[in-house]
Amino acid sequence: MSIFSDVPQAPPVAVFKLSADFREDSHAVKVNLGVGAYRTDDCQPWVLPVVKKVERLIVEDGSLNHEYLPILGLPEFRSASSKVALGDDSAAIKDNRVGGVQALGGTGALRIGAEFLRRWYNGVNNTATPVYVSAPTWENHNSVFADAGFKDIRPYHYWDAAKRGLDLAGLLDDLEKAPEHSIFVLHACAHNPTGTDPTPEEWKKISEIMKRRNLFVFFDSAYQGFASGDLDKDAWAIRYFVSEGFELFVAQSFSKNFGLYNERVGNLTVVAQDSENLARILSQMEKIVRTTWSNPPSQGARIVSKTLNCPELFNEWKGNVKTMAERVLLMRDQLKAKLQGLGTPGTWDHITQQIGMFSFTGLNPKQVEYMIKEKHVYLMASGRINMCGLTTKNIDYIAQSIHDAVTKVQ
Repeated sequence: MSIFSDVPQAPPVAVFKLSADFREDSHAVKVNLGVGAYRTDDCQPWVLPVVKKVERLIVEDGSLNHEYLPILGLPEFRSASSKVALGDDSAAIKDNRVGGVQALGGTGALRIGAEFLRRWYNGVNNTATPVYVSAPTWENHNSVFADAGFKDIRPYHYWDAAKRGLDLAGLLDDLEKAPEHSIFVLHACAHNPTGTDPTPEEWKKISEIMKRRNLFVFFDSAYQGFASGDLDKDAWAIRYFVSEGFELFVAQSFSKNFGLYNERVGNLTVVAQDSENLARILSQMEKIVRTTWSNPPSQGARIVSKTLNCPELFNEWKGNVKTMAERVLLMRDQLKAKLQGLGTPGTWDHITQQIGMFSFTGLNPKQVEYMIKEKHVYLMASGRINMCGLTTKNIDYIAQSIHDAVTKVQ
C-alpha cells in the first residue's frame, strides 16, 4: 500500500489538454486555436531574427560563464525591463524608487509579488485581504494568489457578454464597493482572454477610484508591444498609474514579445514610495526568491538584456514585435470581413475592437463543442481563440466553421 494512495488525480490544464487532443486528432483538416503562442502564416513557431542574432553574440562572448546570477537576477536585465514598462523619462526611475526582480516568466513574477503581499502588505500575514481578479481572467491568476495563501479571491465585473465589450459600469461599481486596501490584478493591455481593454479615459476613471479608495494595483503585463505593435501605447495604463503616485507592482513577461516561451524570462517591477522603502521591499523579496528558485537562469535574461540595452538591437526588436502584431491585426480584419460576407448571424465588430493575441468570439460551449467535434477546430470552452492560429490558408475554413456553428447550434 503506497503512502501516496490517497493522492487524487488532478484535472489536466485545459489549454495543454486541448493541444494534446489536437495532436491526437488524425483528421486531414484540423486547426489549433488554443495555446497562446505566436505562429507565422505557415502556422510555424517564429524565432525572432533579433533573438537569433543576440544568441550568436552570446555564444561568441568569451567573457561569459555559468556562475550563479545574483538572487534578484541580472542587474542590467532588471533595470532595462523596468525602463521598458515605465518609459525612458519615468520620474519614478529618476527618483530611484523603482526596482526589479528577475523571475521565471510572468507567472513567477506574479507569484513572488503575491507571496510578498501575503507576508507584508498592510501588515503581516494578510491571508484575509481580498484579491480581485477580472471575470473572466487568465486561469493562473486565481491559482497563484490562492497558492500564495490568500483566502479571499473575488471576481470583478469586466466582460459584458451582451455587448461583447467592457462592462465599465460594473467594474467601477466593484471598485467603489471593494474594502479599502484590497488588491486588484489588472491586465496592462491585451486582456486575456477577452482582448478587450479600457480606453485611456476609462483607465483614468479606474485610477481615480483606486487612488481615492486606497486600492493596490498589481499589473500583469504579458503582451507589451505585441498588442498594438507600439511599446509605449501598450504601457500607457501602467505609466499613467505611476504618474498618479501609485505604489504598485508590474509582472512582466517576455515570452510573447520576444518569442522566448521556453526560457521563462520575467521581471517583477516594483514602484515604491521612495528609495528607502524600495530597499526594504527588495530585501524581503530576495528572501522569498532564495527559498523558491534561489537564483534565476541566465540565458533568456541575457538575450533580453543585450537587446534592450543596445539601441540598434532594440530598434530591430521593435520591428520584429511590430511584424507579429500586424499579422494578428490583419487576421482580425480578415476574419471579421469573411464572417460578415457569409452573413453569419450577430455582430462581429468585437473581433477588430479587441486587441492582442486572443479574441473572445462569443461562441457558447455547445458551439465550441461542435467546432471541435465536427470541424476539428480546437478552441477553449469559453470561446477564446488565439488569433495567431489563423492564417491566409485556413481562415476561410475557420470562418465557415464559425458560421456553421452559429447557424446550426444554439
